[in-house]
Order: sequence, then C-alpha cells, then structure tokens
Amino acid sequence: MKILHFADAHIDMANYGRHDPGTGLPLRVLDFLKSLDTIVDAAINAKVDMVIFAGDAYKDRSPAPTFQREWGRRIMRLSQAQIPTLLLIGNHDISPAIGRAHAIQEFDTLQVPFVRVLQKPEFLGPKDLWDLPVQVIAMPWIARSGLMASVGETDSEKAFSRVEENISELVEGWLEESDSSLPIILTAHASIEGAKFGSERMVMLGNDLVLSVSMVKNPKLDYVALGHIHKPQDLNKGAHPPVIYPGSIERVDFGEAADDRFFIVADVQKGRTKVEWRKLTGARPFIERRAVLKSDENVTETLKAALPKIGELDGAIVKLTVEYPREFDSLIDDSALRKYAEKAFEFHLVKRPQLESRVRISPDQVVSSLGPLDLLDQYWRAAKVEDADALQKLANEIISNDLPDE
Repeated sequence: MKILHFADAHIDMANYGRHDPGTGLPLRVLDFLKSLDTIVDAAINAKVDMVIFAGDAYKDRSPAPTFQREWGRRIMRLSQAQIPTLLLIGNHDISPAIGRAHAIQEFDTLQVPFVRVLQKPEFLGPKDLWDLPVQVIAMPWIARSGLMASVGETDSEKAFSRVEENISELVEGWLEESDSSLPIILTAHASIEGAKFGSERMVMLGNDLVLSVSMVKNPKLDYVALGHIHKPQDLNKGAHPPVIYPGSIERVDFGEAADDRFFIVADVQKGRTKVEWRKLTGARPFIERRAVLKSDENVTETLKAALPKIGELDGAIVKLTVEYPREFDSLIDDSALRKYAEKAFEFHLVKRPQLESRVRISPDQVVSSLGPLDLLDQYWRAAKVEDADALQKLANEIISNDLPDE
C-alpha cells in the first residue's frame, strides 16, 4: 500500500498580503492552494493507492463558498483520477453547534466517488475502502461539548480522563478484531502526549483531549497519520510504527518560520513501513528579526543591518521588532526601512519603546536615608508621569492615614 498523507491545509488563511487582481483571491490563499496543487499532483503522478487527509481543510469553520470551491476542485481531481481519498474531520472543520453540518460535509452528502469523509470514530476494513488490502482506524476531532456529553461529566478534566480511557479501549478492541494479515493505519486529528508545537512548547495536558503515546505506538499498527499540530515530527522515529505529524502545508505565522513544510508518501506493509518526507519547496518564507538600540547614532543603518540582505527579503513576510529608549522614537525612520524592504511580500515594523526601569539616585544620596515618599517622588519625576503632584499628594494621604472623608 502506497499512501500519501497530509494535514492542516487551512486554505482560507489570508492574514497577510493583498488580493490577486486576476483571480480575486488573497495572495496568501494562492500560496496555500499552490502547496495543495503540489500534493494532488504528487498523488496522481506517483499513482498512490490512497490519500489520507488528517483534518483542518480550512481556518474558518464556516468557510466562504469561494474557498469551498477551490478545495473542492482539488479533491475532485483525486476523485477523477480514481484515487481513494479519506477526509478526516478536524477542529477547524467542525461546527461547535450541535446538529450543524461540518465544513466538508458536501463530499459525504453528494457521495463523491472515491472520497470518504471520516466524521466519527470508526474501524474500516477492505469492504469499506474500495476493496483495498488495508484497514483504517479513524479518530476525527472530538469537540469538548460532545465528549463531555458522551460521558455525562461536567468537569472537563474528569471528562477528558474518561474519554481517553474509552478511546484506548475502543482502539484496542478494534485491533483485536482486525485481520492480522493486513496492515492497519490509524488516522487521528488530535494532540498526542509528548508532541511539540511549532514554537517548541510541549503539549499541555488539559488544553485539548490528549491521546496517550502508548496507544499510537502500538506495534500492531503499521502507520499513524496525524493532523492538528503544525510542527512536522515523527513521535516514534526509527521504530515501528511511524507516528507522524506532517505539519501544515504552508507557514501559518511566525511561530512556524524555522520549520520546512512537508507531506508524506509511505509504503505501508504489515510490520514494516517505509516513509518518505517530501518537502514543499515553494512555501513562502517568514523572516523574524529583533534589534535593540543602545545608541542614538546611525539608527537607520543599525536597523537595516539587523535585517537580511535585500535579495533575501524577496517575497518574504518580514517582521522587525525594535526595542529602544523612548527618547529615540523620532530617530527611527519608518519610510527608509520600508524602502529597504520594499521587495518583501509584507513588512511589519514593531516598535517597543522602553521606559528607564531604574530611577537614578544622585551620588550624594543613600537609598536607606530616603523615605518612601521621597523615593516615590523621584520615581514620578524620572518616569515623567503626568499629574505627579496630585499623585504624590494622594500617596502622602494614604501613608499618613489622613484620607479625606467620602
């Protein structure tokens, strides 16, 4: 079984840039669609036996019809190529309101050939999968409201614990019932204990329903196709089965600036799976730089030096964060910096003026010799606080317990 696995498409992510005059679509949306086209082309050219999308087609749970049209065009290409495709429901696809359709409902409603939507925990055998010699355990996103209702708990921590136990028992039961001669794939849109987000934060228990790492590392499984976390990673590297988050198909924000984008082509066999990480080479770069100004000389040149060379900025989304004493504010030439970065796709200048955190005491004074009111008065003056006299008077009344009657 040769499968292609990808996740977290978020094709309606339009948080940067302008619109394309030809299509009317945001340029950032075209970035995501370009990566999606690359993935679909790879599936067709490699003649894979199955495509598994592990959730989050969109960013918005109620996507605009235009974005649904663009997603549908790509999935229909897989259908027309007669490539069996599984679409798992992610947290950005499912409506929080009970009874409302999810964002990719139409593929199930219209019964699109060779496309199956996985919207509930289920075990699929060859008869459910176009007679392919494989078995699939599907674990779509479980909404907080749904999981609490399913176990009759009002305390989220207790509900999560019970649902985690139930899921483990459910998966174990399916593994016991499975055909031992056929490979088994588990696909889930969930957090796995021990996984890392793009900014290197460990998954925090309690934020999401967190599945146990022992469940996904079960040697009876032959491949685990995950979605939800955007940082590419194999949680069982060098061992069987591969437990893989391929990551988002495009960089979503600066937290993903350092990570390349991937999809997976895997040769899945019983007890032995080979994985190929395929890099999406056209992903738009995010460049984040920081600068601290300590001198008021050559400010513009100092800030330019903090940025990459002009040629490296072409087409990138760039953010420069500058920390500086407040009195340097007028020395920062915004227009010169934007001119320097004019070939960037988008340039963000984030200014962070700093107040002098320490009040300077004159050399002939000793801190211990100053009373609290004296120290407070020096602070008001150093920080250039408005209404310092009124504040000092109020402080004097508080400290002397001589507040006026209301």
